Order: sequence, then structure tokens, then C-alpha cells
Amino acid sequence: MQNWLEAQGVRLVTNCKVTDLDLKTEDGKHIVTGIHCLRGDKSEVIAVNDDDFVFIQNGSMTDASSLGSMTSAPGKLTKADSGGWTLWEKLAQGRPQFGKPKVFNSCIAQSCWESFTVTLKKPAFFDKMIQFSGNQPGTGGLVTFKDSNWLMSIVLAHQPHFLNQPVDVQVFWGYALFPDRVGNFVPKPMDECNGAEILRELCGHLRFDPETVESANCIPCRMPYITSMFMPRVRGDRPLPVPRGSKNLAFISQFVEIPDDVVFTVEYSVRAAQMVVYALLDIDRKIPAVTPHAESHQAQFKALIKSFK
Repeated sequence: MQNWLEAQGVRLVTNCKVTDLDLKTEDGKHIVTGIHCLRGDKSEVIAVNDDDFVFIQNGSMTDASSLGSMTSAPGKLTKADSGGWTLWEKLAQGRPQFGKPKVFNSCIAQSCWESFTVTLKKPAFFDKMIQFSGNQPGTGGLVTFKDSNWLMSIVLAHQPHFLNQPVDVQVFWGYALFPDRVGNFVPKPMDECNGAEILRELCGHLRFDPETVESANCIPCRMPYITSMFMPRVRGDRPLPVPRGSKNLAFISQFVEIPDDVVFTVEYSVRAAQMVVYALLDIDRKIPAVTPHAESHQAQFKALIKSFK
């Protein structure tokens, strides 16, 4: 992706943090005139010309994420430790058309998941999962343990999953929706567990011997805002991709208002970017319509059948 963007003339700047925007109002229009940023320890202001546009990713579902190890649990970070929400919070002060970030980032207990990745150098776990599920890796979707206090799931993708992955290495991914609850086999909340303890909980649900994951490396990742875009909200809590009264500022993220669309998808991000570009650059092109799957009679019938299984 980086190589492709650079080939299109995009200049990527690393080790740079945008801290604020200079805004002025003319004829009822909000106009960005400067971008405040911090490069290393040096503050600077980037001038925004009359024909420039500023696209902001407001909010961050991965903000304050932290990694653990086989012997240590992830740190319990918050937005104060990372700053992924700070810019949106500054812009929204006194400007209701820019949304209400506090609706989405004020309750970690409701937006936190924890995931984990496992690297294996022995085939025992994959062999037993194939026998248990009847599915080859990459064909059966995720496996959810419905009686898990953590509501744990795992996903075995087709192997090799990564480019240049050694032939004797297998990897899989898992997650849990309730990391603040005490486990069924490990007497502590998931977000206080290291990788070895998460593997113990997993083997307990599967009734696998601990030797099945011998020499495995499990890396937990706590994500306090990973489902913050799903938080309860009302109309106006999310800004429009191009807020009312904006001349050159737009938002592109999972925290913008797109009627009938569903967040947490690549399509949502792409559609938001299309709406912004087409509107600000006066491009006469239709945005791809949102497919109303919920109104499909076939989808409704399948949902009815599924509810009785």
C-alpha cells in the first residue's frame, strides 16, 4: 500500500503528530488555514492554501492498544496514554456539527475487546482442531466457545498465512468480547492474563492436553476502543463526512454519519472517502448505493431458519 501511494504522488510523513487546526469562519463557512503538528520534539505549523483540502480521521478504534507476552499481561492503557482522540475532541469543542467524541470514548467497559495471536512450531494443535471441527484451516470460519465466560473465539486461516512464512510454522488468531470477566479455567480476568494463561483457558474449553500448545508463543493485545463505533448514539453524535458549513475540512473514519451503512467494514471507510472527495472536488459521480440486505426476503428467511437451530 505504501509503495502504491508513493507511486501516485502521495507523500507520507512519519514521526509526526497533528495536534490542532487553525480554523476561521468566512460567510458562514469553516475554513482550515493551518495544521499544527509535532515532529519529534519540534512544533511547526503547516499553512493550508486556498485550494487545499484537509481530511481528518476522527477517532480511533485501535487507540491505546497494548501488547503482552507469554509472561506478562497487556498494560491497561486509556486515551490519555495515546492521544488518538485528542484532535477530534479539540475540533468538536463549541462546534456541534463536528460531532461528540465523548459519546464513543467514555466507557472502556463497553468498547473493550482483547485479541491474541498464536505462533506454533508443532502441528498438534491444528491437527486436533481439524479432527474436532471437521474443517480444514481457512474453510470453516471462526469457532466460538458459547459457554466461555470471556466469550472466546478462534480463527484458523489457511496456511501459510503470511508471505515467507516458514513451512514448519503455523499461526492463528483469537479474541474475546468480555476480557473483564474471570475465566472458566483460569481464575482471573482475561485482561490480567499473560499468553500462557490464555492458552491454558483455550485448551480447557477444547479439552486439549497442555502439550498440544507446547512451545507456542501467544501474544495478547488489549484494545480498549475497538468497538467504540458501536456505542449507543443519537443523530448528530457523528459528524457528516463533510460537516455543514465546511469549505475545505472533511472527516473520513468509522465515526462519520452515513445513512443506512454499517460501520466496522472496509466498505464504510471507502464510501466515506468517496463522499468527501466527490463533494469537495465537485465530482459528478454517484456514490455506490448501500445494499439493503436486511430487506432481502431470502436473508430474512435464512435468519428465521437459523433462529430455530
